Amino acid sequence: MTTTNKKNIGKNNKGAKTASQAAKGRAGDEISTWRVVRVCIGMALLVVALFIVCSFTSYIVSGSEDKGLCDGRSAAEILRVGDETAAPVSNACGNLGLLTAYFLINDCFGLAAYCIPIWLAIVALRLIGSFKFHVLKHFVRLGILMVWLSIVLAVVGSCLPVLDIPWHVNMGGNHGDHVHRLMLASIGAMGEWALVLLTTVFLLIYCSVRTVNGITELFRFRRIRRMRELFRKKQGGQPQAEADSTTPQPQPAYEEPQPVTLVFDVENEGTPEQQPPPAPPIGGGLQANEQCTLDTAPPQSGGLEGDCTGEPTFTIDAPQQTEQGTGEIERGSLDTPFDPTLSLEHYQFPPLSLLDHSEENNPSVDEAEQNANKERIIRVLKSFGVEIRTIRATIGATVTLYEITLTEGTRINKIRNLEDDIALSLAAEGIRIIAPIPGKGTIGIEVPNKKKCIVSMESVLGSKAYQESRMELPCALGKTITNEVFMVDLAKAPHMLVAGATGMGKSVGLNAIVTSLLYKKHPTELKIVMVDPKKVEFSIYAPIANQFLAKLEDEEEAIITDNQRVVKTLNALCKLMDDRYSLLKKAQVRNIIEYNKKIRARRLNPENGHEYMPYYVVIIDEFGDLIMTAGKEIELPICRIAQLARVVGIHMIIATQRPTTRIITGTIKANFPARIAFKVSSMIDSRIILDRPGANQLIGRGDMLYLQAADPVRVQCAFVDTPEVNRICEFISQQQQFPEMTYLPEPPMDGESGANDVDLSKLDSLFGDVARMVVAENQGSTSNIQRKFSIGYNRAGKLMDQLEKAGIVGPVNGSKPREILINDMITLDNLLHNLGVE
Repeated sequence: MTTTNKKNIGKNNKGAKTASQAAKGRAGDEISTWRVVRVCIGMALLVVALFIVCSFTSYIVSGSEDKGLCDGRSAAEILRVGDETAAPVSNACGNLGLLTAYFLINDCFGLAAYCIPIWLAIVALRLIGSFKFHVLKHFVRLGILMVWLSIVLAVVGSCLPVLDIPWHVNMGGNHGDHVHRLMLASIGAMGEWALVLLTTVFLLIYCSVRTVNGITELFRFRRIRRMRELFRKKQGGQPQAEADSTTPQPQPAYEEPQPVTLVFDVENEGTPEQQPPPAPPIGGGLQANEQCTLDTAPPQSGGLEGDCTGEPTFTIDAPQQTEQGTGEIERGSLDTPFDPTLSLEHYQFPPLSLLDHSEENNPSVDEAEQNANKERIIRVLKSFGVEIRTIRATIGATVTLYEITLTEGTRINKIRNLEDDIALSLAAEGIRIIAPIPGKGTIGIEVPNKKKCIVSMESVLGSKAYQESRMELPCALGKTITNEVFMVDLAKAPHMLVAGATGMGKSVGLNAIVTSLLYKKHPTELKIVMVDPKKVEFSIYAPIANQFLAKLEDEEEAIITDNQRVVKTLNALCKLMDDRYSLLKKAQVRNIIEYNKKIRARRLNPENGHEYMPYYVVIIDEFGDLIMTAGKEIELPICRIAQLARVVGIHMIIATQRPTTRIITGTIKANFPARIAFKVSSMIDSRIILDRPGANQLIGRGDMLYLQAADPVRVQCAFVDTPEVNRICEFISQQQQFPEMTYLPEPPMDGESGANDVDLSKLDSLFGDVARMVVAENQGSTSNIQRKFSIGYNRAGKLMDQLEKAGIVGPVNGSKPREILINDMITLDNLLHNLGVE
């Protein structure tokens, strides 16, 4: 065949393919015949399912008449289509419906036969294409349910004659009756009911594995024991000590496996090291303290101390699973005489079931990956003349920490400069070297795992460490490399700076902090002020405004979104801080804890202005945007609050995605000792946040460094999704709540001289109108005057001072509204006439 013919054949083939593709394209635009058939069959099955349901329901409702027509008759006799002498049936679906219901309910599975039309509907919807059901899986599940339910209904139906309850329908059908008689003859009535209960438990476990946790809690009797101890305390006695060692102790919700340790010893040039006997196996096929001898290359000199030479010992420590609590979070003692939570005594804390449950998502040991990393680290260090003695690997959710012990005489500076070389050898996202690890004589190399795990909020809040925590403001941030829950007491922090690049987990971290506070604190113990310039991050917390949020009285929304209103809010917090300091001075105490103790002990008189002080947590997102728009006007009250407010229970959290010296100034850093750094793009940004590198070597997705006084701690932030927060806020919003939000006190105005210096001979032109409005509405506030008369804040404040001087309103009373001293318009008109106001 010539070259020209080959080219022609190729062109013809291409043309044929093009035509075929075009034909397929035209066919794709039209509805295929198979799809039409499927839709028609699906619609037919839906009609059949509806017909069966109607016939079943009519058969049950019609009574015993229809059943009597079917007993002892064949199908042909029941149908008798066109026979006028046949008895009329009551079934809404006629003779065919009666026959169908009688056969499937009476002769087959009883009321459990309703599973048949359900399965037909599933098949129909699958054929139509409305839903993608797994037909075979639902067939098996509904079949098991129908057989089991038929037997259970037969057992229950056998009790109806004994209870003298009339029922004409065979509840379990002939199938259920046959199995019921067989079990009754074999194991008796008690054994039959026990078997029914056991199969019910198995079916619940099949439907949801979480049933196991409920069964475990059912047989612990923990709540009964706590109620008994509380009763003994109220009676003046002490709970009896459990001296008997055989008394069952309360166990955590999950078993606590011991850490998995793999020790790899290389054969030395002499007598091999004796291996200890293996311990009992622990999950995953690994054994605790398991000794494995590896075949390696001939040892090099100088590898170990003494006369022996060889490669270093390698140990893998898999982290312990977090110890789980009982699910009942301890939120403080109620034994004190005064309980501030009684103002909302029916308030219920959100349960852990509102959070997404994750099955055992703990980091697993990939022995091959750890061995490969170990070999690469040893090879790189040896190539640069760094000799090591041992390596220990601690596996975390996203990062593995390799602890290296150097040989005597090796300088630390040698390994500090090998960060990029080790990262190149391991082909990892980012390597972080800790030289040395504080408190240990080792050097740490943090290497990201290939398979990363998510730390769920449910596993953190469900831990025993959080549930039994006695912190004033517990902020559960996540888990460390050793899988331990990492918590911070914001009351001791006392203020927190959160920074990181966009999309690295900053917003999720703020949600984790707020969630951990909501799960631990009562609405009378905590108030939150939220500033959200982006208007979308904190809007999900609006439903819990009356319980937990605080704002200025004239603010329209619970979440502050206007940058110009932030300055006024911060000044109001400064005013609240000053008022609280005055109360501390009167009570002769030094901080909010001592003050609230006196309140609980009823040693302070409420008539003197004393009241229980809740904690205030101020959360400001996008702090950089505020600095860009307000500048020093924002920084001044923030620094004042950060320097003084911790004593009176006001704590601040600011977050920014722009870690620059213009945003995070030296004054801000000096007053925010607790800092959280998520991944940033450069070492300069890391130094601005933490005063050291490290944040630029994180891997994102919630990986963060927490710094407070000492060296930073690496933590994998707990993940709480938006639907989880929505469920929590919806649950709290449905609980008992205050009639209105908590209002901050009105801040003082610039250049304000006070009501005592007001000259009533020089009243404002709006004084009369404002006075009438205040008395008519029985409400007086500067913000209300400003809004009603469309005037500035300064003029509204001067009008309020004139009203106070004239005796129309009372003085400022903290965060409470001013008292209206004149209650009727006649008295007001006389007062205005005396003042010369028309």
